[in-house]
Amino acid sequence: MRTENPPAEPFFLRTEHGKRFCLYYPPASNKTLQGMLIYIHPFAEEMNKSRRMVALQARAFASKGIGIFQIDLFGCGDSQGNFKDASWHIWKQDISAAKHWIESHIDAPIYLWGLRLGALLALDFAKESDYVFNKIILWQPIINGHTFLTQFLRLKLASQMITRESDTTTNIRTMRNMLSSGASLEIAGYELSSQLACKIDNLRLSELMIAQSHIHWFAITSGAGQTLSPAEMSVVNLWKQSGINLDIHLISCQPFWATQEITECHELISTTSKLVAD
Repeated sequence: MRTENPPAEPFFLRTEHGKRFCLYYPPASNKTLQGMLIYIHPFAEEMNKSRRMVALQARAFASKGIGIFQIDLFGCGDSQGNFKDASWHIWKQDISAAKHWIESHIDAPIYLWGLRLGALLALDFAKESDYVFNKIILWQPIINGHTFLTQFLRLKLASQMITRESDTTTNIRTMRNMLSSGASLEIAGYELSSQLACKIDNLRLSELMIAQSHIHWFAITSGAGQTLSPAEMSVVNLWKQSGINLDIHLISCQPFWATQEITECHELISTTSKLVAD
Protein backbone atom coordinates (compact mmCIF):
# COMPACT_ATOMS: atom_id res chain seq x y z
CA MET A 1 0.00 0.00 0.00
CA ARG A 2 1.30 3.42 -0.95
CA THR A 3 2.30 5.73 1.90
CA GLU A 4 0.51 9.09 1.74
CA ASN A 5 2.30 11.95 3.47
CA PRO A 6 0.07 14.90 4.42
CA PRO A 7 1.59 18.27 3.48
CA ALA A 8 3.69 20.14 6.02
CA GLU A 9 1.67 22.63 8.06
CA PRO A 10 3.29 26.09 8.43
CA PHE A 11 2.35 28.38 11.30
CA PHE A 12 3.74 30.99 13.67
CA LEU A 13 4.23 30.03 17.31
CA ARG A 14 3.96 32.82 19.88
CA THR A 15 6.80 32.95 22.39
CA GLU A 16 8.04 35.36 25.03
CA HIS A 17 10.33 36.96 22.45
CA GLY A 18 7.98 37.16 19.46
CA LYS A 19 6.69 34.73 16.88
CA ARG A 20 8.58 31.71 15.58
CA PHE A 21 8.02 30.26 12.15
CA CYS A 22 7.33 26.53 12.42
CA LEU A 23 6.61 23.60 10.13
CA TYR A 24 4.77 20.55 11.39
CA TYR A 25 5.16 17.39 9.32
CA PRO A 26 2.37 14.98 10.37
CA PRO A 27 2.99 11.25 10.05
CA ALA A 28 1.74 9.45 6.97
CA SER A 29 -2.02 8.92 6.97
CA ASN A 30 -1.67 5.14 7.00
CA LYS A 31 0.91 5.05 9.80
CA THR A 32 0.51 5.01 13.57
CA LEU A 33 2.30 7.91 15.22
CA GLN A 34 5.47 6.57 16.86
CA GLY A 35 6.94 9.81 18.15
CA MET A 36 7.65 13.48 17.52
CA LEU A 37 11.04 14.90 16.62
CA ILE A 38 12.01 18.51 17.28
CA TYR A 39 14.51 19.56 14.63
CA ILE A 40 17.16 22.12 15.67
CA HIS A 41 18.85 23.76 12.73
CA PRO A 42 22.54 24.69 12.32
CA PHE A 43 24.18 28.10 12.53
CA ALA A 44 23.96 31.01 10.10
CA GLU A 45 24.18 30.11 6.39
CA GLU A 46 24.47 26.39 7.17
CA MET A 47 20.76 26.55 7.97
CA ASN A 48 19.89 27.64 4.44
CA LYS A 49 22.29 25.20 2.77
CA SER A 50 20.74 22.26 4.60
CA ARG A 51 17.04 23.09 4.08
CA ARG A 52 16.67 20.66 1.19
CA MET A 53 18.16 17.74 3.12
CA VAL A 54 16.09 18.50 6.19
CA ALA A 55 12.87 18.60 4.16
CA LEU A 56 13.71 15.25 2.54
CA GLN A 57 14.52 13.70 5.91
CA ALA A 58 11.35 15.09 7.50
CA ARG A 59 9.22 13.52 4.76
CA ALA A 60 11.09 10.24 5.15
CA PHE A 61 10.40 10.26 8.89
CA ALA A 62 6.73 11.06 8.28
CA SER A 63 6.44 8.07 5.94
CA LYS A 64 7.52 5.85 8.85
CA GLY A 65 5.10 7.32 11.38
CA ILE A 66 7.34 9.95 12.99
CA GLY A 67 6.13 13.54 13.12
CA ILE A 68 8.54 16.46 12.78
CA PHE A 69 8.37 19.86 14.44
CA GLN A 70 10.70 22.27 12.66
CA ILE A 71 11.27 25.70 14.22
CA ASP A 72 13.24 28.70 12.99
CA LEU A 73 15.01 29.97 16.11
CA PHE A 74 14.95 33.62 17.21
CA GLY A 75 16.53 35.87 14.59
CA CYS A 76 16.80 33.03 12.08
CA GLY A 77 14.89 32.17 8.92
CA ASP A 78 11.35 33.53 8.93
CA SER A 79 11.09 34.02 12.69
CA GLN A 80 10.91 37.39 14.38
CA GLY A 81 13.95 38.98 15.97
CA ASN A 82 17.33 40.19 14.79
CA PHE A 83 20.22 37.75 14.64
CA LYS A 84 22.41 40.25 16.53
CA ASP A 85 20.03 39.97 19.50
CA ALA A 86 19.97 36.17 19.52
CA SER A 87 21.31 34.29 22.51
CA TRP A 88 21.85 30.66 23.44
CA HIS A 89 19.33 31.11 26.26
CA ILE A 90 16.60 32.44 23.97
CA TRP A 91 17.22 29.60 21.52
CA LYS A 92 16.74 27.06 24.30
CA GLN A 93 13.52 28.84 25.24
CA ASP A 94 12.40 28.38 21.63
CA ILE A 95 13.00 24.63 21.88
CA SER A 96 11.03 24.62 25.12
CA ALA A 97 8.15 26.40 23.36
CA ALA A 98 8.24 23.76 20.62
CA LYS A 99 8.16 21.00 23.22
CA HIS A 100 5.19 22.59 25.02
CA TRP A 101 3.30 22.91 21.72
CA ILE A 102 3.78 19.21 21.03
CA GLU A 103 2.72 18.24 24.55
CA SER A 104 -0.47 20.29 24.27
CA HIS A 105 -1.43 18.99 20.82
CA ILE A 106 0.01 15.49 20.38
CA ASP A 107 0.22 12.44 22.63
CA ALA A 108 3.56 10.93 21.66
CA PRO A 109 7.13 10.61 22.97
CA ILE A 110 9.36 13.52 21.99
CA TYR A 111 12.83 13.13 20.50
CA LEU A 112 15.49 15.65 19.46
CA TRP A 113 17.33 15.99 16.16
CA GLY A 114 20.13 18.51 15.73
CA LEU A 115 22.49 19.37 12.88
CA ARG A 116 25.99 20.77 13.48
CA LEU A 117 25.74 23.54 16.10
CA GLY A 118 22.08 22.60 16.45
CA ALA A 119 23.24 19.21 17.74
CA LEU A 120 25.03 20.91 20.63
CA LEU A 121 21.98 23.06 21.30
CA ALA A 122 19.84 19.93 21.41
CA LEU A 123 22.18 18.24 23.88
CA ASP A 124 22.45 21.33 26.07
CA PHE A 125 18.66 21.62 26.15
CA ALA A 126 18.26 17.93 27.01
CA LYS A 127 20.88 18.20 29.73
CA GLU A 128 18.89 20.89 31.54
CA SER A 129 15.43 19.44 30.88
CA ASP A 130 13.40 17.32 33.29
CA TYR A 131 11.97 15.49 30.30
CA VAL A 132 13.75 12.30 29.23
CA PHE A 133 14.29 12.32 25.47
CA ASN A 134 14.62 8.63 24.70
CA LYS A 135 16.24 9.30 21.32
CA ILE A 136 18.58 12.10 20.27
CA ILE A 137 19.85 12.31 16.70
CA LEU A 138 23.10 14.15 16.04
CA TRP A 139 23.99 14.97 12.46
CA GLN A 140 27.69 15.87 12.23
CA PRO A 141 27.83 17.60 15.62
CA ILE A 142 30.36 20.35 16.25
CA ILE A 143 33.15 18.98 18.44
CA ASN A 144 34.74 22.18 19.70
CA GLY A 145 33.00 25.56 19.82
CA HIS A 146 36.31 27.46 19.83
CA THR A 147 37.38 25.82 16.57
CA PHE A 148 33.94 26.35 15.03
CA LEU A 149 33.94 30.06 15.92
CA THR A 150 37.42 30.47 14.44
CA GLN A 151 36.23 28.89 11.19
CA PHE A 152 33.26 31.26 11.13
CA LEU A 153 35.48 34.30 11.72
CA ARG A 154 37.66 33.23 8.80
CA LEU A 155 34.70 33.85 6.51
CA LYS A 156 35.17 37.56 7.13
CA LEU A 157 38.84 37.40 6.19
CA ALA A 158 37.99 35.44 3.05
CA SER A 159 35.34 37.98 2.10
CA GLN A 160 37.79 40.85 2.54
CA MET A 161 40.33 39.13 0.32
CA ILE A 162 37.76 38.60 -2.44
CA THR A 163 36.55 42.21 -2.33
CA ARG A 164 40.10 43.51 -1.86
CA GLU A 165 39.06 45.27 1.32
CA SER A 166 41.57 43.38 3.42
CA ASP A 167 42.93 45.28 6.38
CA THR A 168 46.37 43.98 7.32
CA THR A 169 45.55 44.73 10.96
CA THR A 170 42.48 42.47 10.89
CA ASN A 171 43.05 38.86 11.85
CA ILE A 172 41.40 36.21 13.98
CA ARG A 173 43.00 37.53 17.15
CA THR A 174 41.82 41.11 16.61
CA MET A 175 38.30 39.92 15.83
CA ARG A 176 38.26 37.78 18.96
CA ASN A 177 39.48 40.76 20.98
CA MET A 178 36.67 42.90 19.56
CA LEU A 179 34.09 40.30 20.53
CA SER A 180 35.62 39.91 23.99
CA SER A 181 35.36 43.67 24.53
CA GLY A 182 31.61 43.58 23.88
CA ALA A 183 31.55 44.59 20.21
CA SER A 184 29.57 42.76 17.56
CA LEU A 185 30.91 41.70 14.15
CA GLU A 186 29.21 41.41 10.77
CA ILE A 187 30.30 38.14 9.19
CA ALA A 188 28.91 36.71 5.96
CA GLY A 189 25.75 38.77 6.36
CA TYR A 190 25.20 37.87 10.01
CA GLU A 191 25.83 40.27 12.89
CA LEU A 192 27.37 38.16 15.63
CA SER A 193 27.01 39.49 19.16
CA SER A 194 29.70 39.29 21.79
CA GLN A 195 27.40 37.29 24.08
CA LEU A 196 26.57 34.61 21.53
CA ALA A 197 30.17 34.39 20.34
CA CYS A 198 31.37 33.84 23.90
CA LYS A 199 28.83 31.07 24.47
CA ILE A 200 29.72 29.27 21.25
CA ASP A 201 33.43 29.66 21.96
CA ASN A 202 33.09 27.75 25.23
CA LEU A 203 30.99 24.86 23.95
CA ARG A 204 32.52 21.39 24.03
CA LEU A 205 30.67 18.32 22.79
CA SER A 206 32.53 16.16 25.31
CA GLU A 207 30.83 18.00 28.18
CA LEU A 208 27.27 17.53 26.91
CA MET A 209 26.68 13.98 28.09
CA ILE A 210 23.07 12.79 28.37
CA ALA A 211 22.87 9.65 30.47
CA GLN A 212 19.26 8.57 29.92
CA SER A 213 19.00 8.98 26.14
CA HIS A 214 19.89 6.70 23.26
CA ILE A 215 22.11 8.89 21.11
CA HIS A 216 22.57 8.25 17.40
CA TRP A 217 25.62 10.12 16.11
CA PHE A 218 25.82 10.31 12.32
CA ALA A 219 29.32 11.26 11.17
CA ILE A 220 29.83 12.38 7.58
CA THR A 221 33.01 11.09 5.93
CA SER A 222 34.61 11.98 2.61
CA GLY A 223 34.69 8.42 1.32
CA ALA A 224 34.14 4.75 2.06
CA GLY A 225 36.56 3.31 4.59
CA GLN A 226 37.08 6.64 6.37
CA THR A 227 36.97 6.70 10.15
CA LEU A 228 36.23 9.27 12.81
CA SER A 229 38.73 12.06 13.37
CA PRO A 230 40.94 11.89 16.49
CA ALA A 231 38.86 14.67 18.07
CA GLU A 232 35.65 12.75 17.41
CA MET A 233 37.13 9.51 18.72
CA SER A 234 38.18 11.28 21.90
CA VAL A 235 34.57 12.30 22.57
CA VAL A 236 33.24 8.85 21.68
CA ASN A 237 35.67 7.13 24.05
CA LEU A 238 34.86 9.55 26.88
CA TRP A 239 31.13 9.15 26.45
CA LYS A 240 31.28 5.36 26.29
CA GLN A 241 33.55 5.21 29.34
CA SER A 242 30.91 7.33 31.10
CA GLY A 243 28.17 4.85 30.22
CA ILE A 244 26.44 6.93 27.55
CA ASN A 245 24.15 4.88 25.28
CA LEU A 246 25.79 5.90 22.02
CA ASP A 247 25.73 4.48 18.50
CA ILE A 248 28.04 5.82 15.78
CA HIS A 249 27.01 5.70 12.13
CA LEU A 250 29.53 6.58 9.42
CA ILE A 251 28.01 7.96 6.23
CA SER A 252 29.98 8.78 3.09
CA CYS A 253 28.64 11.92 1.41
CA GLN A 254 29.36 15.58 0.78
CA PRO A 255 29.03 18.12 3.61
CA PHE A 256 25.65 19.37 2.33
CA TRP A 257 25.53 22.19 4.91
CA ALA A 258 28.60 23.81 3.34
CA THR A 259 28.68 22.94 -0.37
CA GLN A 260 28.35 25.76 -2.88
CA GLU A 261 25.51 23.98 -4.67
CA ILE A 262 22.60 22.40 -2.83
CA THR A 263 23.42 18.70 -2.43
CA GLU A 264 21.63 15.62 -1.14
CA CYS A 265 22.77 12.53 0.72
CA HIS A 266 20.22 9.75 0.32
CA GLU A 267 22.27 7.25 2.32
CA LEU A 268 22.09 9.53 5.35
CA ILE A 269 18.32 9.88 4.96
CA SER A 270 17.63 6.17 4.56
CA THR A 271 19.97 5.14 7.39
CA THR A 272 18.64 7.75 9.79
CA SER A 273 15.03 6.86 9.00
CA LYS A 274 15.55 3.15 9.52
CA LEU A 275 17.45 3.43 12.79
CA VAL A 276 15.17 5.98 14.40
CA ALA A 277 11.94 4.29 13.35
CA ASP A 278 13.02 0.85 14.59
